[in-house]
Amino acid sequence: MTSPSILIFGANGQVGFELRKSLAAGARLCAFDRATCDVADPEQIKAAIATCQPDIIVNASAYTAVDRAETEEGLAHAVNATAPSVIATEAARRGALMIHYSTDYVFDGRKSEPYTETDAPNPLSAYGRTKLAGEESITRAAPQHLIIRSSWVVGAHGANFMKTILRLAKERDVLRIVADQFGAPTSAALLAEVTAQVIGRYLGGEPVPSGLYHVTNAGSTSWHGFACHIIDWATRHQIPLKTKPESVMPIATEDYPLPAVRPKNSRLSTRKAADAFGLTLPPWQHSMDSILEQIV
Repeated sequence: MTSPSILIFGANGQVGFELRKSLAAGARLCAFDRATCDVADPEQIKAAIATCQPDIIVNASAYTAVDRAETEEGLAHAVNATAPSVIATEAARRGALMIHYSTDYVFDGRKSEPYTETDAPNPLSAYGRTKLAGEESITRAAPQHLIIRSSWVVGAHGANFMKTILRLAKERDVLRIVADQFGAPTSAALLAEVTAQVIGRYLGGEPVPSGLYHVTNAGSTSWHGFACHIIDWATRHQIPLKTKPESVMPIATEDYPLPAVRPKNSRLSTRKAADAFGLTLPPWQHSMDSILEQIV
C-alpha cells in the first residue's frame, strides 16, 4: 500500500519547521519553503501540488509582518488570501484534506471573554483583514478543511517575541512592555503536534469534522507578563542579562504606537477543538519553558 502524501507550504516558518518533524513518520512528505515555492504566485502553487499529488495539504505559509502589511496589503493579500483560495480549490479538485492556520487578529479584541469560533470577526489591521479573507475563501472552496486559529505563536526556530526579549535584555537596563493586551503564548510545536494527531485520525479512517477550530496553549497573560516570565526564567538559569526582573516596566498600548492596531483581547476559547479531538492543551508557561531550554 502506498504511503499517503502530505504537502506542506511554508515549511521553513515557525509552524512549518515543527510540522516537518511531527509529520515525518509514515508519510511521503513534500515540503516547500519560500525559496522553492513562492505562494504569492498561483502558478507555482499549482505546479507544487501537481508534482506532489498530495492526499493532505497543510498550509503553514503566511505574510506575518503585521506592521509592514499596512503599506503592503496587496502582497499580504496575495499570500494570506489568494494563496489559500488557490490551495483550497486544488485540494477540492483532488479530494484532498486542507489544513490551514489563522490568527486571533481577525477579532477586534473588544470582547471581555475568550473568543469562540462563532463570534463575528472584525479585524483592525491589514494583516487581520487578509487572514480573514483567507479563512473565508477556504470555507467556500474546500469541502474537506480544517482552519486552526491560534495566537502569539512562538517556536525554537525563526524570529519571535521571545527571542526579541532575550536580545533586548542583553542590551538594555530597562524594558518597557505593553501590559494591556492579553492572549495565550502558543508553542509552534504544539500546533504541529495537534495537526499530526488530526492527520493520524483522518488517515486512520476516523471522522475529522471540517470547520474552524481555536487551538492555543492553556491560560493567558499580557505581553508584559510574558516578558517577565522570559526574564525570570533566564535569570534563574544564570543567563547574563542587563535587564533585571524588576526592570521590566508595564506600559499602555498608547505608549508604544505601531502602524497596525492590535486587539487588546486575543484570548481564544479552545473548548470546541478539545472536545472534537480529545486534546489536552498544556499551560503556556510549560511550553514556553521548553522553548527557552532549546534556544538558550
